[in-house]
Amino acid sequence: MSVLGKPAIDPGAGPASAEPASATNGSLASGSGARPTTGLRPSERAALAVTFAAAAARYWMSVYPHVLREARHWRGRAEQVPDAALRRLALSTQRQERGNLEGAAAFAVLAPRPQRARVVRAVVAFQAIYDYVDTLAEQPSADPVENGRQLHRALLSALDPGTGQPDPGPPDTIGPDTGRPDYYLHSLHKEDGGYLGELIDACRRAFGALPSHASLTAPAQGAVQRIIAFQGLAHDGEDGHEDAWREFSDWADAQTPQGSGLLWWETAAGAASSLLVLALIAAAAQPSVSEEDASAIARAYFPWIGALHLLLDSLIDKADDIGSGRYSLVDHYASPRELAVRLQAISAEAMRASEGLPNGRQHRLILAAMASFYLSQPQASAPDGAPARAEILATLGEWAAPAMCLFRLRGRRGRRRGSL
Repeated sequence: MSVLGKPAIDPGAGPASAEPASATNGSLASGSGARPTTGLRPSERAALAVTFAAAAARYWMSVYPHVLREARHWRGRAEQVPDAALRRLALSTQRQERGNLEGAAAFAVLAPRPQRARVVRAVVAFQAIYDYVDTLAEQPSADPVENGRQLHRALLSALDPGTGQPDPGPPDTIGPDTGRPDYYLHSLHKEDGGYLGELIDACRRAFGALPSHASLTAPAQGAVQRIIAFQGLAHDGEDGHEDAWREFSDWADAQTPQGSGLLWWETAAGAASSLLVLALIAAAAQPSVSEEDASAIARAYFPWIGALHLLLDSLIDKADDIGSGRYSLVDHYASPRELAVRLQAISAEAMRASEGLPNGRQHRLILAAMASFYLSQPQASAPDGAPARAEILATLGEWAAPAMCLFRLRGRRGRRRGSL
């Protein structure tokens, strides 16, 4: 098959390794996915209901008010961007990706209450940067590949607390920094009035104020390095050159855990996801984080949870991506049935991996809510997506039921009111 005019790469080349999977990494070939959650015992169902209710209460009462404050601040700041094109892109990205900001903030339920405001500030700013530079990277440029890489380096700066200042308090007090890299070096429009720099400062100052940030900075920056590599390789491959696609697939194969059974574009999806960084920021709010716990979070989110995240995102955006000539991860699959089989297996491994994490039930709820956000979109029920939707919901079982109900209600309200 071919994606956006690139040469076909045989999916039969398949996984990076045929070695047996370790118990920590999991494997699609091992059949060791999560136990289905349909038909839970009454005690398990009651425990799940309590977990969901507690997490929902924490989110709406102690997280969401901070989300509203941060979103209002950054919307006002985007309105002040002097370049008309950048201002339009900043505002439209915030409006269209508002769900991403709210979803990123869900990780704050994992944090102790005194640290939740800082976690919200850090994750909302990080996700806002991710969405904004992703939008900018899709704009015309003399060198689209280097443009994407340079823009996404803003994510590295956002996780470098050593170059920031102490957490400044309310977002309205955040001031611009100087001496930063020129993230707009290859962009046609550059005058953002300090907007991107202030997002970076907000993230790194809040992250740097969290108790365990020092032990988690390196794995978080490692995750960002994979995001940057993905962006450059994916943009390079959109030109259709065989060497570029081979470099992309070779890079992804090298990132694939041995014995996982993942195909190269599935690993690439996991590499491009922001969820591991968000989970590590939330973990940094704990008084201490062991190396074992940090490694468990990294193994769960890369590749499993991150792969499911980006493949679902790609599924929802498939028609728009192909129509505009952008790379579509899910267009690698030969049929909707193959897509369904693969995403069911990945979702099962993601559920299994989340179960062993510190606060594992909370991570499972976030995973189920993330998947439900995408599966509640109309595109997921289209012929190309419906088989995968059914398989994933069956795998998530009763963990997804409350979130699916919530997103359906919010979707109906959004259609009536024209907003989230």
